[in-house]
Amino acid sequence: MDLNALTDFVLVAANGGFGRASRKSGRSKATLSRRVIELEENLGVRLFERGGRALRLTDEGQALLARTENLLGEIREAEHSIRGGQDRPHGRLCVNAPVLLSHVGLGRVAAEFCARYPDIELEVTADDREVNLVEDGYDAVIRVNPHPDSGLVGRCFLRDRVVLAATPEHTRPTARNLQGFPAVLAWRPALEPPWNIEGYRAPLMPRPVARFSSLLMIRDAVRAGIGAALLSESFVAGDLASGRLRKWGFLKTPPTELWVLHASRRLASAKVRAFVDHICAAFADGVLVK
Repeated sequence: MDLNALTDFVLVAANGGFGRASRKSGRSKATLSRRVIELEENLGVRLFERGGRALRLTDEGQALLARTENLLGEIREAEHSIRGGQDRPHGRLCVNAPVLLSHVGLGRVAAEFCARYPDIELEVTADDREVNLVEDGYDAVIRVNPHPDSGLVGRCFLRDRVVLAATPEHTRPTARNLQGFPAVLAWRPALEPPWNIEGYRAPLMPRPVARFSSLLMIRDAVRAGIGAALLSESFVAGDLASGRLRKWGFLKTPPTELWVLHASRRLASAKVRAFVDHICAAFADGVLVK
């Protein structure tokens, strides 16, 4: 496949037409059109549907763009670094992260990253769906307890435990009274009572007073004093440190791990390495909400 023709195809697709691509690049429309036609003939498929003034990618064209746009961007970055004799983080950086992390902790951390690396244009999407890093066009993803994947590498930046907590006015369960205390529950089967809490020989059986699907709602309800709940330690670390909430014990489950991952089949660019280092440093204290 001709790399120059592929570059021209991405240029035309990204700009939505030959005219805009020509104006942006300074190259003639005839040259761009010829290169795209040569690429179509080489692949044996149509990459664009041409009609009147409209230009639309075919399914094959969309698939090719998804798989090559970021690769060509990295090639340009590598060339820039080699020619400049440096490996300065710059360019667009696309990151996908879980919704809760994005809402409660990533905005602040991302702002600090942007201030530190002004030559990087950061784009973060919040999505609990497990995206395909390469096909969906991401440079890095943040995942909770990720499955082993030979195509991805990265670092664990946070190990989180589930803590049972309540406001100080609530009476902590004792060995003789393990049942009936008010509690806020989550719509998650894995967290349904009875709860096996460290420090107790028998499971705890609370009395549900409310159920919420959002951890933010559960935390706020516990802060308001209606009962105890299972919460991520990193999420309420500040409340526990200030005494606003009191820890009754940890749930007897393995810690939850948050990882920042990128594709291993490519050498990580300077911008990706900078982001990984920044995320790991930002959460080194194990606190998600500050």
